[in-house]
Amino acid sequence: MSNKAEMTILEHLDELRQRLLKIVIALLVGVVLGTFVTQPALKLLVAPLGGEMEVIAISPTEAPAVFFKVAIVIGVVIAMPVIMYQLFRFAAPGLEPLERRYIMIGAPVASLSFAIGVVFAALVLLPSALPFLQGFLADIVKQQYSIEKYISFVSNILIWAGIVFETPLVMFFLAKLGVVSASGFAKARRIVIVAAAAGAAVITPTVDPVNMLLVMMPFLVLYEVGILLAKLARP
Repeated sequence: MSNKAEMTILEHLDELRQRLLKIVIALLVGVVLGTFVTQPALKLLVAPLGGEMEVIAISPTEAPAVFFKVAIVIGVVIAMPVIMYQLFRFAAPGLEPLERRYIMIGAPVASLSFAIGVVFAALVLLPSALPFLQGFLADIVKQQYSIEKYISFVSNILIWAGIVFETPLVMFFLAKLGVVSASGFAKARRIVIVAAAAGAAVITPTVDPVNMLLVMMPFLVLYEVGILLAKLARP
């Protein structure tokens, strides 16, 4: 048994502190780098509203706050490889040598999955959902958005989409650790479909079935991919 496996509780807590410190540093570096592409990213996120509609700032600090909020989201995406690596490394002492190899593979795959989810939300989900939201009660309500509220709404969707795209990897590790089997995931399919529909209704607050399907279908496809990976984890 390795020294890491024999660490005391205080040593584990100290290691956790060091891992969290590295994560915070990676986030800070990611945010700093994110500031260089924040303006183009903001233009991309506002683009689905259409050229005729302008977002407004209703306080002097709103524009700077939005700038840094977008920079933070970009920073999370940039820092995700380090975040996942540190989390996996913290769990490594409790794993077998073969399982530790999956850490080296899992960290970049998890980071890539998160980034793909964010890009999917920005380029596919938002351009599909926003026109519907803008058209709702258009003959009664004049739509004009505060930039801070709009970016908060968009940021939530981006982050949740990134998390959802981690589903197959999470399922693989749960199966690898023996928590849930591939057959267990398959039996839960009906419950997952209902939960996906409820989650889609929360993430995209519209009654448009097309927008709900845009959230549901990728998740259900990812869930099926996760079942296949779970089978590979425990053949």
